[in-house]
Amino acid sequence: MIAVRDVTLAIENRVLLEHMHFEVERGEVLAVLGANGAGKTTLLRSLAGIHPAQGSITIQGREVADLAATQRARTIAHVAADDLLIERLDVREVVAMGRYAHHRWWQWREERSDDAAIEMALAAVGMHAFERRRFETLSSGERQRVWIAVALAQEASILLLDEPTSHLDVRVARDILKLLRLQASLGKSVICALHDINEAAEFADRVVLLGMRAVLAADTPKHVLTAPLLECAYGIAAEQIIMPDGTFRVYATDAATTDPRCPEGECRAN
Repeated sequence: MIAVRDVTLAIENRVLLEHMHFEVERGEVLAVLGANGAGKTTLLRSLAGIHPAQGSITIQGREVADLAATQRARTIAHVAADDLLIERLDVREVVAMGRYAHHRWWQWREERSDDAAIEMALAAVGMHAFERRRFETLSSGERQRVWIAVALAQEASILLLDEPTSHLDVRVARDILKLLRLQASLGKSVICALHDINEAAEFADRVVLLGMRAVLAADTPKHVLTAPLLECAYGIAAEQIIMPDGTFRVYATDAATTDPRCPEGECRAN
């Protein structure tokens, strides 16, 4: 279990988020939502132990900040593809990077366990047939599958993904989210920052909604994606529509014309 307790995050003395509290269970998909600049990426980086945080972030009771880099790498896979320049590598070489956590920095020779993990990861994302293709020749959806394969090859129990469906068409985005749901069903904890509210409504077990420098709510999608809370987070009016099968969708109705401050008692529910 991941536990976030009274965490404050800042960049260059500018506070992004403060006094956050929430938990993530094993086998759970947690979606992180919020407007641009709300702190979604910084929060993921802090959960990965990359960005410093004030407060406590623990994994199974151990502080993330106290874990050695190799321990973090074997526990947490952080997918943020824009940080790497790997255009000239082929797909298999990219996925093999996920195995670095299982070797000393001065030792790299692919072993049977590495080969098995890479093969498993490529098969899981449906990219085995592409393993010798140059990464630069892949479509956005194919690249996203490769990045998830890197995380799977890492054999980490926690997957952190920053906007895994951005720039993807509807079908490919759904395929990616179904793949992440499958990983959760196998016991991994999946935390992903999303832009699409309805993707979170359909695929997430719980949602953390960021806004006003805080966690506005951390609960099931139906309880978080309400009109008052969404107006707090995004400054828009929204409506939750229940579908015939019992699922729901959220639709923006019009720009909020009133001061989008939180109604009394609706926000900062954590």
